[in-house]
This record gives sequence, C-alpha cells and structure tokens, in this order.
Amino acid sequence: MKKNVLVFGAIAGIITAAWMMVAVVGHYNNPNFEGSMWMGYASMIVAFSFIFVAVKNFRDKYNNGTISFGKAFKMGLYIALVGSTIYVLTWLVAYYCFMPDFMDKYVAHVISKAQASGASQAEIARQKEQMAGYAAMYKNPLGVIVLTYMEILPVGLVIALIAALILKRKPAAEVGIPAV
Repeated sequence: MKKNVLVFGAIAGIITAAWMMVAVVGHYNNPNFEGSMWMGYASMIVAFSFIFVAVKNFRDKYNNGTISFGKAFKMGLYIALVGSTIYVLTWLVAYYCFMPDFMDKYVAHVISKAQASGASQAEIARQKEQMAGYAAMYKNPLGVIVLTYMEILPVGLVIALIAALILKRKPAAEVGIPAV
C-alpha cells in the first residue's frame, strides 16, 4: 500500500504543481484570477482521480480483489496528503521567490470585483475585513501553508471518499458466495 500511496500521491502532486507553475508563469500579471482558479481546481480533480487508479490497482493486484471502505479511504487520504503537500511546497516556492505581492493583487482584485458587481458599502466593508484577515495570515509562512492546504486538501478528501465508496469490495465469503 505504501508504494501505491507514494507513487500515485507523487503523480497527483506533480500534476497540480505543474499546472500551478503554468498558471503562475502565464497568468500572474493577468488581473482576472477566475480563469486560473477554475483551471486550478480542474487540475486538482484530474490529479486526484489517480486515487481511483491507486485503490483499484491495490485492490485487484495486491489484495485479492477486495478492499474495505476504511482501507480504501485511508489510501485515498494518504494520496491526497502526499499530493497536497507537493502542491503546498510548490506554492511556497512560487509565492516567496516569484510573487511576494500575490496577496496584495488578489485582495485588490476581490474588492474591485465586489465594487463592480454593485455590492453595498456594508458588503464591501465585510469583504475588505475578510480579505484583511487572509492578508494577515499570509504574513506568516504557517498561515500560507494552512490556507494552501485548505484550498487543495478538501478536493482530495472528497475524491478519496467517492473512490472508497465506489471501489470497496468485500471478500466473496462475506457476501455469500461460496469459496472455490
């Protein structure tokens, strides 16, 4: 199981990290963050789809065609953690080395978008307060790490849950099929 987790977690991490670097290079000076955001989440879904491959591979090749929900979810969780960690480490390098003003640009984008949408002054003030909290978190590397994990890890957990539900399979004796 450890080998599958490391191999497929690394694949997931490399896919998301590679997409992040493409987005950083290609879209950093683009004031419209939405296109990059949706493509980023799409890359996460593609990357974490390897959880299905890993669990099925382990179930069929190494576990006699059976796997419990718990073991399948645990495997998916570990793959999501490995992939997410690679993503977080890549973001730390990209942020601190290449775009230390990212949060300033993102905050300005969010506020101008709220103003352009006709939001009330109270809503804009609430948005400014929320974004100020995120900007404060970004002043500390631990805050950057936590926010970045919050961006990617839930996607991996949802996919791990779905994979475990779909791929779980009890041994033949437990479902009433006589052993051959």
